[in-house]
Amino acid sequence: MIRFKHLTSYFKNIQGKMPYENDITPALRVLREGGLILYPTDTVWGIGCDATNETAVQDIFTLKQRDEAKSMVILLADVRDLMQYIAHPHPDLANILEGFDRPTTVIYEGALGLAPNVVHKDGSVAIRIVQDEFCRHLIKRLRKPLVSTSANLSGQPTPATFAAIDPLIKDGVNYVVQYRQDDTEVKPPSRIIRLHNNGSIDVIRE
Repeated sequence: MIRFKHLTSYFKNIQGKMPYENDITPALRVLREGGLILYPTDTVWGIGCDATNETAVQDIFTLKQRDEAKSMVILLADVRDLMQYIAHPHPDLANILEGFDRPTTVIYEGALGLAPNVVHKDGSVAIRIVQDEFCRHLIKRLRKPLVSTSANLSGQPTPATFAAIDPLIKDGVNYVVQYRQDDTEVKPPSRIIRLHNNGSIDVIRE
């Protein structure tokens, strides 16, 4: 696997392009080759991989030293993409999700088409429709759902900024996104809810 982490200086800013544009091509190549990226999300920095690639997901568990019984969050760019990955979407799902006023991860019953090790043993999966422009652009170009798990070793606090991420995590991925590394704004983790097939909601984390 080609490692792009130390090749960032090769990619020069091109006038008129979005500030994250130079990260997109190397990040996509790593993801398509089954590698791991470290990247900013709409909440905290995350470790990501193709959520349909079982080996890549296993590599994240290994890097984080995390219990494999714990499932991971999946990011998608659009509500309509959910139809590929959950078996029985609520008929009013789009309106339900549009009513959220902050990043919200939803646990759905009946996962489909994902790596088995991102799915909980009860068959559910945690998915967030991400609003962050960089993440949306990356996912749309990848045409696959993206794993997003906090960039920390298991048992350690979730780092609030890029500077707080453990060097073991930074060195353990195949590409580190340069975009937003200097951000000092602290963003909380997402709210987590469980959406049942009948439309009822349980709040797991407010």
